[in-house]
Amino acid sequence: MNFIDYYQILGIPKDASEADIKKAYRKLARKYHPDINPNDKEAERKFKEVNEANEVLSDPEKRKKYDQYGKDWMHADEIEKARRQQQQQQQYRRSTGGRGQGTFGEGEDFSDFFASMFGGQSSGQRRRTVQFKGPDYQAELHLHLRDILTTRKQTLTVNGKNIRLTIPAGVQNEQVIKIKGHGGEGVNGGPKGDLYIRFIIENDTAFQRDGDDLYTTIDLDLYTAVLGGQVIVSTLDGQVKLTVPPETQNGTRVKLKGKGMPVYKQEGKHGDLYITWQVRIPRNLSDREKELFTELAKLQRS
Repeated sequence: MNFIDYYQILGIPKDASEADIKKAYRKLARKYHPDINPNDKEAERKFKEVNEANEVLSDPEKRKKYDQYGKDWMHADEIEKARRQQQQQQQYRRSTGGRGQGTFGEGEDFSDFFASMFGGQSSGQRRRTVQFKGPDYQAELHLHLRDILTTRKQTLTVNGKNIRLTIPAGVQNEQVIKIKGHGGEGVNGGPKGDLYIRFIIENDTAFQRDGDDLYTTIDLDLYTAVLGGQVIVSTLDGQVKLTVPPETQNGTRVKLKGKGMPVYKQEGKHGDLYITWQVRIPRNLSDREKELFTELAKLQRS
């Protein structure tokens, strides 16, 4: 197995921070994504390398093993175990004056153990097969806020394979879901790795999302604020007519129950929509309007 420099693949130094890794991965994943480069084998290969590099370097534990063991990082636990066994073997031999059998069995030493572990032939003609789970893959799926108002199915291309997904309504921004068995191939017949999909929800609406609730600010003309009336406002699933009480103050907040985002994996349940009234002061008043406001001011002060 040739050594793959994951840092070089992502174009980052070995002391890169988690934020640097994430930024580099997103940039390259978009650049080489199969949806942007259809039928481009080289882009597909690059996309696989970028996902593999990110899968290792974005995980602190895996990154530590990779930095220490390089191409054999997936076998780090077995290497450490073998080293501990070697130390025990050496201690035992010293305590018995070299007459005791080795920890790995008679005629088998530490190098024999590694040869058998990684596919070579030991001096004692022993061979053992160790199975390892394949590497996990990571991918991003970009959606708009309106895309997640209902549960939907979508096909995602990962490493040249099409995966049919059911995306539950209300998925959160940066939420990660695992799809078992859609990662890399296992070693020596081991199970496949898993696929982790991070959702990036882009909000191009006038609403701010906070969990399952939505927030927005709507202009309210002065006359309706003072006298009261009815206003038609837009929500994510249509328009509603609201009654504005007389003497509504600037900054007043009203709640529209159940008009927020769908709650993740809770069919039929929604958050709320909060509207803040922003009273708009009229401009370009006529002389008559100014006279009337002056009279109102005098009445208020009397």
